[in-house]
Amino acid sequence: MDSMEMRRDAIVQLINEKGTVSFAQIKKEFPNVSEMTLRTDLKLLDQEKKILRIHGGAKSVQVIIGTDDFLHRKSVRNIPEKREIAKKALSLLHPDTTFFLDSGSTATVLAREIPDDSYLIYTTGLSCATELANLEKPTVMLPGGKLNRYSQSVFGFLAIKELERVNFDQAFLGVTGFHPSVGFSCGINDEAFLKQTAIRQSEQVIALMDSSKIGVKCSFSFCGLSDIDIIVSDGKLPEDFLDECRKYGVEVL
Repeated sequence: MDSMEMRRDAIVQLINEKGTVSFAQIKKEFPNVSEMTLRTDLKLLDQEKKILRIHGGAKSVQVIIGTDDFLHRKSVRNIPEKREIAKKALSLLHPDTTFFLDSGSTATVLAREIPDDSYLIYTTGLSCATELANLEKPTVMLPGGKLNRYSQSVFGFLAIKELERVNFDQAFLGVTGFHPSVGFSCGINDEAFLKQTAIRQSEQVIALMDSSKIGVKCSFSFCGLSDIDIIVSDGKLPEDFLDECRKYGVEVL
């Protein structure tokens, strides 16, 4: 593979990891490459349908088509950060409570660490349910619904109707992206509705989010900072975002 192919593969990887990037971000990652060359790269990658060019930058095709990326790809990214998030989130759990655990790679890491206590756990993540199957004391509920083969989760009308019957003490939500102009977002419309249902049904809403999700704008918004009680992070969130959290009274762990 020559240097041009390696550079273009690196550009695609950057865009897929961030979801949406500005041209300035791309230029910052490739400081020794001319703007003209980078713009040519983006044009050709767009033609090859590996990315989608937008005004001022580019978007991941994976976000555009609503897969929210493949779970096995996400599971090998930011591993130390996800473990840190899971460790902090464990401190929020209380025995004899009912909580919703979202799907996704970060939620799966959390599921792996949940202690064997008496919880009632609803999860839409097949990988989360697999991890929870190793425990004896919790009751684990997997709502019915449509299968997303990419994220290994269930979603849709049936899952939403089942969650509407449950009063959760807590909801632990995965996040695909956060952008000031749209709030928290994901790549699937039905999944956004499902997250909104979990938020409405929960006494306390907890977002599991590493710093790579900041600045990412996906297709479907599901809530804003005012809907979140606690954000569990990797400790690397930017100061301007932390200022917004303080403004809305959101606790950050």
